[in-house]
Amino acid sequence: MGEGNSTPKPPEDFNKPWRDVDWNGRDRLEADLRDFTIHHAEITHLRILVHGAVDAGKSSFINSANSVFQHRVTDRAGEAASASKSYTKQYKSYRIWDKNDSTLPFIFNDIMGLQDTRTSGIHTGDIINAMLGHVRENHTFNPECPLRDGDPGYINAPTLNDKVHCLVSVVSAQTVPVMYDSVIKSIKDVREKARDLGIPQVLILTHIDECCPLVKENLRKVYFSKKIKEKMYECRDRVGIPMNCIFPVKNYHEESDTNNDTDVLVLLALRKILNSANDYVRDL
Repeated sequence: MGEGNSTPKPPEDFNKPWRDVDWNGRDRLEADLRDFTIHHAEITHLRILVHGAVDAGKSSFINSANSVFQHRVTDRAGEAASASKSYTKQYKSYRIWDKNDSTLPFIFNDIMGLQDTRTSGIHTGDIINAMLGHVRENHTFNPECPLRDGDPGYINAPTLNDKVHCLVSVVSAQTVPVMYDSVIKSIKDVREKARDLGIPQVLILTHIDECCPLVKENLRKVYFSKKIKEKMYECRDRVGIPMNCIFPVKNYHEESDTNNDTDVLVLLALRKILNSANDYVRDL
C-alpha cells in the first residue's frame, strides 16, 4: 500500500493548552494565599478534608502543599512505602507554615484511605463524621464500625472550626480506570453527603507524570496532553465531579528540592480549594 493511502497517526497532544497557566506567576500565587482572608468572623482557619483510595497520594499532596510554602521538600504527613494498606490510621490535622514560620489560615485533615474491603479501609461513615466535625484529633479509625455519639473519639457539639469547609478527593491518574466499585461508591456517597450539606468539592488528580510521557518530560505540557484530559474526563464520569473542579498535580516524592512548575500546579489547586471554602463559609 502506498504512502498516500496510509492512515495518519492522530496527534498525541493539542496544539495549544486548553487551560491557561501562568508558569511565571508562582510567587504571586503564593503571596495571594499567604494573605488570604477568611470571610467569617467566627472561623479562625479553613478546614480542608483530604480523602481517597489507598496510595492515591493524599498524604503526599498535603506534604507537597507544605513544601510549596516552606520552599523545601517536607514530609510532615508521612508517606506509604507500600500500596497494600493505608499509611494513615488516625485523624490528623496539619497546619501549614510558610518559610518565615508564620501559620497560614487553613488546615488539612488527613484520614485513613479507602480500600476494596470494609475490614481494611476507612468506613464511609467516618469520612462523613469528619466532615461534620465529630472526629477528635488523633482518633484511630475502626474500618468495621464508624464513630458514634458517646465514643471517646466523638465530638458531640462541633464548632464551626471543627467542621470541614471543603472536601478534597484525591485520585491517581494511574488507577482511575481500575478503581474498585466499592471505592467509587464510597467516594460518591461522601460526595452526595457533602452536596447535601453545601460543602464544596475539589478533585486532585495525582501521578500525572507517571501516566503520560509527554508530561513526564515537561510538566508544562499538562494542558497540552490528551492523555491527561482523558483521565480528567474519566474522573468526571466515574466520580461525578465537574471538570472545572478537577486539578492535575505532581506531588513531591523523589525530589530533594522544590521546583517552579510543580509548585505552580499545586498552588493553582490550592487557590481553587481555598476560594471554594471561603465562598462556603461566607454563606454560613
